[in-house]
Amino acid sequence: MAQFHMAVCLTVPMPETRAVNPQTHGRGRRRRIVLWSAAGLIGLILVAAVWIGVRGLLAKSALEAAVPLASTISGQIVDGNSDAAQDTFEQLSSHVSSAAGLTSDPVWRVAELVPMLGSNLTAVREAAAVVKDVTEDGIGPIVELTGNINVADFKPHNKAIALQPLIDARVPIATASASLRESAKDVHSIDTSATFSLVKNAVEQLQDVVTAAAGTADTIDRAVALLPGMLGAAGERNLLLMFQNPAELRAGGGLVGAFALLHAQDGRIELTQQATATDFPRFDAPVIELPVETQGLYGGVLTGTYVGNVTMTPQFALSGALTQEMWRQHFGVNIDGVLSLDPVALSYLLRATGPITLVTGDVLTSENAVQLLLTDVYARYSEPAQQDLFFAAAAASVFEAISSGNLDPTTLISALAQAGEERRLLLWSAHEQEQKRIAETTLAGNLPLSDAETQRFGVYLNDSTGSKMGPHLDTVIGVGAATCRQDGRPQYGVDITLTNTAPTDAATALPNSVTGPGTYGVAQGNIGVIASVYGPKGSDNLGVTRNGGEAVPHHSTTDSGYPVSATAFELVPGESVTVRANFLGPAPFDGQLAVEKTPEVSPNDIRRIAIACDSQYGG
Repeated sequence: MAQFHMAVCLTVPMPETRAVNPQTHGRGRRRRIVLWSAAGLIGLILVAAVWIGVRGLLAKSALEAAVPLASTISGQIVDGNSDAAQDTFEQLSSHVSSAAGLTSDPVWRVAELVPMLGSNLTAVREAAAVVKDVTEDGIGPIVELTGNINVADFKPHNKAIALQPLIDARVPIATASASLRESAKDVHSIDTSATFSLVKNAVEQLQDVVTAAAGTADTIDRAVALLPGMLGAAGERNLLLMFQNPAELRAGGGLVGAFALLHAQDGRIELTQQATATDFPRFDAPVIELPVETQGLYGGVLTGTYVGNVTMTPQFALSGALTQEMWRQHFGVNIDGVLSLDPVALSYLLRATGPITLVTGDVLTSENAVQLLLTDVYARYSEPAQQDLFFAAAAASVFEAISSGNLDPTTLISALAQAGEERRLLLWSAHEQEQKRIAETTLAGNLPLSDAETQRFGVYLNDSTGSKMGPHLDTVIGVGAATCRQDGRPQYGVDITLTNTAPTDAATALPNSVTGPGTYGVAQGNIGVIASVYGPKGSDNLGVTRNGGEAVPHHSTTDSGYPVSATAFELVPGESVTVRANFLGPAPFDGQLAVEKTPEVSPNDIRRIAIACDSQYGG
């Protein structure tokens, strides 16, 4: 028994007796909890990452699928194919709604709190929401509108435009325009300062697209609101067509040479009278009171007493009022509005009408209009009166084609839009409420207006030769900025390069009607021009320089709150000169720069130039 007991004792392990530390036991348990929690959290993060990644890819695919549909629906709307536009819109709406939904669920929103990654997710969500709003509230009303009217309804028939479709379009277009304005604000409020370049670039592209769409919608909205009244929906209207000739430059476009008086009532338009600048007298004094600044810059007698010079000022509202009063005093007819265009704009309109045969036998086309109206006519006719009559005949023929409906309406809209963007199509109304609507469009011919995104400058040219040498003047404009001061105010530079491209024997090779008589202080064959450069409101005028700092004589003044430098040039054939107008910005700014300019015979792009810090203007 003793042996058995001993054996049992040897084979059965005896329990270990040791003291248990409560703190050590707790730490181990907490460690296990932390490890399991960390593992769970990592798992959740991985699941969330996969969830977000998959949804992000699906959203990307949805938005990519929407892009061609947006282009397709635009063409269908213009073509008036309402059934197809509605089908395409439903597909488009489905894609953008999917993209917006995929990027706005709770997991996505929580992930936006993650450092570095979150700002990208927020930007993507906000961008998708903007696209959804643009589609549903911007495009949707227009698609619905195509079921009732289309572009062809705006085409004249028997010299009349149906006004009811315009009136019917007013509310849906206004709704779409208001929505796109809000979307433009929303897309520009997206913060991309801490996002990846891929996201930043995509948002910037979206900003450009939505801003352009909002601008187009706003223009259409204003046109639909304005046209019924201007076409006589509420009573008779007299609209004066004014033709500017950029062969002899004026700040607003060119020498005014020909006019056509249109009478409108209930949408029916008739050409009731034509006149040329030579039909008008030179008035003894300016026909209306001119601002003191206009008199100082452009000459009150020059601008306000001769109808050919009413566009020496770049402010078309003033040009319109001058023209209205001169017409009233000379012909005794009250004018309700003035519409100005030039031969380049006419060439754009000819894309819509096709070739037109003039009473002279000439066939006017979009390809030859500029050459015929701004060069050939001077070789053919030596007298200004004959030249003006030719312009008037050409304008009357184009009007006849347009008012008779012999055109492609879609091409016409495109032509008018291009002419408006280039300041070749300008409009002024004597009716206050209409003018307020016009004043915020490119058709107004206003001085450049800067905003939070863009600082705008103006470059306006007036011929001082008394000639038609404009086609031989080549102009290149550049703009740039540098921040050199401790207060962050930028230094701006606007470069103007002018070149006389006429042949060296221009004085004898070109007709006197082109070179001018040489009696205005500029030799025949030379080009005299005065360039007025406007800085942004609130900026300081730092003068005009060339060759890296050499001062250039100029007239420094202001116009309507804008600092202005006006510089006179005379260029012999083949000569080129470059000067820089300098300005000090009113406040720190790192946005876009733009220049609005006198529309010349040949349009030129605006270059971005490098500006070096100048100790003369630094601080």
